[in-house]
Amino acid sequence: MLVIIGLLLGGILKGIELINSVKVKRLAEVSTSVEAAYVGFVDRYRHVPGDWRQVPASNAIGVPLTGGGNGNGRIDQMGFVPWIENNALWEQLAKADFINGSYSGSGFVEPNAGNALAPVNPFGQMILVGDTPDFEGATGTHLHIVLGRGLPVGIARELDVKLDDGVPDQGVIRATVDDAGLTIFTGANRWGGREAGCVDATPVWNIDGDSEDCNAVSLF
Repeated sequence: MLVIIGLLLGGILKGIELINSVKVKRLAEVSTSVEAAYVGFVDRYRHVPGDWRQVPASNAIGVPLTGGGNGNGRIDQMGFVPWIENNALWEQLAKADFINGSYSGSGFVEPNAGNALAPVNPFGQMILVGDTPDFEGATGTHLHIVLGRGLPVGIARELDVKLDDGVPDQGVIRATVDDAGLTIFTGANRWGGREAGCVDATPVWNIDGDSEDCNAVSLF
């Protein structure tokens, strides 16, 4: 009986490991595909997706757009509203056929899983793009993809190891700041932050803390 239980537990753990591996792979694909879409859009239109003003972007892409930015050449916060250019980015990328999906681009509304303003990660949390200082080791603002909350700390670390150096405040994959230090993507859901216990004071990914609400960015 003990042998059977051991085999069953081993099978369950192996299944969880495989599921987690798939989720890490999907997060890695999010990072590379969004960056490729962004660069491809800029190469084609010579404008930054999301930052491009609504009317000229609609005319160039050839379909009506709901959202647009201020045309200053970067994804930033128009009038201190963090969602305007982020939401417009997903709509412009999708309607120009650089990503799959259908997004409305409504600017003053915080994205969530039910309003089709931004895509979600494998854990059902919002993916964002912005130029902010809200990541570990920041010395200023930097354009990045927020890969989304809801990452178990082990998943976040595995992603960092897979794509980068495994260190949460160095390289291109970083931990976001925790909720207490978040400055830009705040709102009701604090999409740009994370649980405090994901990273310790060293800093390293705090595997022993077993946090389930971590978040990471991919700089580009």
